[in-house]
Amino acid sequence: MRILLIEDDSEAAAYMAKGLKEAGHVVDHAATGTDGLFLATSERWDAMIIDRMLPGLDGLAIIQALRAAGNTTPVLVLSALGKVDDRVRGLKAGGDDYLVKPYAFAELLARIEALSRRVSTAQPETRLKVEDLEMDLLARTVVRGGQEIDLQPREFRLLEYLMRHAGQVVTRTMLLENVWEYHFDPQTNLIDVHISRLRQKVDKDFELPLIHTVRGAGYTLRAAR
Repeated sequence: MRILLIEDDSEAAAYMAKGLKEAGHVVDHAATGTDGLFLATSERWDAMIIDRMLPGLDGLAIIQALRAAGNTTPVLVLSALGKVDDRVRGLKAGGDDYLVKPYAFAELLARIEALSRRVSTAQPETRLKVEDLEMDLLARTVVRGGQEIDLQPREFRLLEYLMRHAGQVVTRTMLLENVWEYHFDPQTNLIDVHISRLRQKVDKDFELPLIHTVRGAGYTLRAAR
């Protein structure tokens, strides 16, 4: 597996990284919350190990940001906070498992590998559907009301992201990071132009609009009620 380790304790991080590498995994390390979030969103990982108490940005805040952006990478939370309320808070923030310090490395390894198995046995999603709009992820086709819609690759990625988050408000930052893989604001009307083009293809010839602007927040894909 390719694992991202976000841990500010250099000795603990070195110990974990050494053990994970000896078990055959590839490990990258970030020592602060801000660096960890940057790495977590800029590359693909099979699993993440995130310490709860981090400088710059709290571990739970990182997980919440990832989940809000649609990132479903399995996360094992590490923490010295071991009360039931603390563990529940970590899981509710989006963590998949919670390991209390001090811990045995063998248990950490078993837990992270179990998370990976859980994900790998899940059936991948191959179709998305919102109202009469359907997307086939394998054939890379989009149909609405029985009519095929021809999309450019970037338009397809944009629509896929909106459909995966149907009913939710998707911010410009989320679109820049997940559709364009930009981790900065280019200060252009890039998103507006692509949303406009997508509307022309997805909504123009249909009675029910699906793509909506949420003023001051972003966009959402849903049926107007």
